[in-house]
Amino acid sequence: MRAAPQLLSVDQTAQLEALPKSIHSAHKPQGWWYLGVLAFLVGWLYLPIIGRLAVQWWHDPNFSHGFFVPAFAGFVLWQDRERISKLTVKPSWWGLPVILAGLMMLVLGDLGAELFVSRTSLLVLIAGLVTFLLGWNYLHAVLFPLAFLILMIPIPAIVFNQITFPLQLFASKIASIILPLCGVPVLREGNVIGLPLMQLEVAEACSGIRSLMSLTTLAVIYGYLTESRIWMRVVLAVASLPIAVATNSLRIVGTGLLVQYWDPDKAEGFFHLFSGWLIFVMSLMMLFLFHYLMRRFMPAEMPGAEK
Repeated sequence: MRAAPQLLSVDQTAQLEALPKSIHSAHKPQGWWYLGVLAFLVGWLYLPIIGRLAVQWWHDPNFSHGFFVPAFAGFVLWQDRERISKLTVKPSWWGLPVILAGLMMLVLGDLGAELFVSRTSLLVLIAGLVTFLLGWNYLHAVLFPLAFLILMIPIPAIVFNQITFPLQLFASKIASIILPLCGVPVLREGNVIGLPLMQLEVAEACSGIRSLMSLTTLAVIYGYLTESRIWMRVVLAVASLPIAVATNSLRIVGTGLLVQYWDPDKAEGFFHLFSGWLIFVMSLMMLFLFHYLMRRFMPAEMPGAEK
């Protein structure tokens, strides 16, 4: 004869239900020392890389906008701190391959002296650590500020040169088309514009790459602060590219008119530097105007667009 099952009391049932929680609490690390050790190891690996990156921001005007990128990423995280703190921690082992990929990129970047790869590896490593320790939901929550950090990393020199020279040719071509309409005879050879009083060379610094990258970074920041519609943020970021190229071409035209109708010496020195700032401000105004027109004439929501 089988014995009747023994029923548990209310107190025993409560103890059994609390057992998994007590086991979990027993295995939960006490304090934040393990995060401190992890941060120390990451800092030890990347401090020289970050230091050289900051030096390049300081000395290279093409990438001086890099100082604003981590600051804005930190602002976004701080702004979303309450929403992020409410997420459930669900560590995923899928973060481990991402961590290994980031470390492999660091090793390959150091061995091959490729700064872009070694610098980008930090972002991959952070993504892997967030996924491994906290879960995919946390990675999704911090994906925008993490992806935004890519703008602080200077593009490789080979890619930089492939971009700047076509921009030089484009700016000189546009200027050679507009200047004759203003009564200035032009003879263009590549990126050199021959004017009656002097030759005007569209050098690398005048290619517009500097304003292009800075304006794109500011367009992303501006879109995030003023727009809740993701598709509109993307449109503003993309629109910054032709705006930067067009305004830089106008800068070359203005320099040609300055040489022809005022003083060739004014094409250099203070006026040349001031025109760069003036054109960048004009680029910002054009971006604001484009945004205003989009909000005025485009629908509040695009079909199928995420909000």
